[in-house]
Amino acid sequence: MGLLLKEGIDIDLIETALIAFLSIGFLILLINNLPILKKRLPNYSLQLAGLIGNTSFLGIPIAIALLPTSTINLTIGFDLGTTLFAWIFGPFFLQKKADTNSTLNFKELLKAILDSPASRGIIGVLIAYLFNLESVLGDYLWIPARIVIVLAIVVVGTRLGIITNNKTKFLNLNQGIKYSIILKLFILPLIIFFISKIMNFNLNETSAVVLQAGTPSAVSTILMAEAYKINQKIAARILFATTLFSIITIPILANLLNISN
Repeated sequence: MGLLLKEGIDIDLIETALIAFLSIGFLILLINNLPILKKRLPNYSLQLAGLIGNTSFLGIPIAIALLPTSTINLTIGFDLGTTLFAWIFGPFFLQKKADTNSTLNFKELLKAILDSPASRGIIGVLIAYLFNLESVLGDYLWIPARIVIVLAIVVVGTRLGIITNNKTKFLNLNQGIKYSIILKLFILPLIIFFISKIMNFNLNETSAVVLQAGTPSAVSTILMAEAYKINQKIAARILFATTLFSIITIPILANLLNISN
């Protein structure tokens, strides 16, 4: 809510938010309905870590550093769409029982959406705009937003510290984790690249969304894993590995985008 009120809402932001939200949703459905993909990414922890990127803490700063300021709302929109999907559907998926054959309960899904902090944030933004309070609330809400970011980084740092202090090799990744890393750093950016071409984005617009898609796994994947006590080590290992590998893959993506132009 603080981010939306601070930056404002325009058509570019809405468009890229929808691209991120719908792309992730489609891929989740595809993975869970194709046995060949489901076998390689058998649980929602692997799937979310392979699709939800660190757009807030890494993607937006990278875009600001490499791209014109005119693309900022595109990057914020992609971040918003990713964040909304993560916090609306992530808790719902992670709370589901291990029985993957259970049918989707739309009543539970609707409840999860309404209970989501992201959904409440959007409702709050709409109310703020309705009463012309967006400027005042945007300034005030930016203060607690920064505090939340710091606390989130502490949680992530603690979990990564446990991994690095573990006697086992923290890059000793099983097959499922490897596929999740490949999905996050290579396949998702490629899919977003093709979508941007279909939508006739120019080079800067394409670069903005592809670089967001190529960011490492998000902090939220660990926060949700910790909150629901599900696959914390898996989420932490994927975040650690994708963050490490992205030091190489993001510059490669940036160069490939320039070459493609």
